[in-house]
Amino acid sequence: MSTKNHTDNEDYYFNAEGNMVFTERYHLKRGYCCKSNCLNCPYEKKNYG
Repeated sequence: MSTKNHTDNEDYYFNAEGNMVFTERYHLKRGYCCKSNCLNCPYEKKNYG
């Protein structure tokens, strides 16, 4: 389970491993699924690889 280390940016945070994780808010602002199996994707979940 990741620990959210929020910055002032509401579009992403860094998890415990230091990876940037985009928020659901970011995905909704983008407006479509990028098919990368993002952790917080609000769109229909599919297995893209």
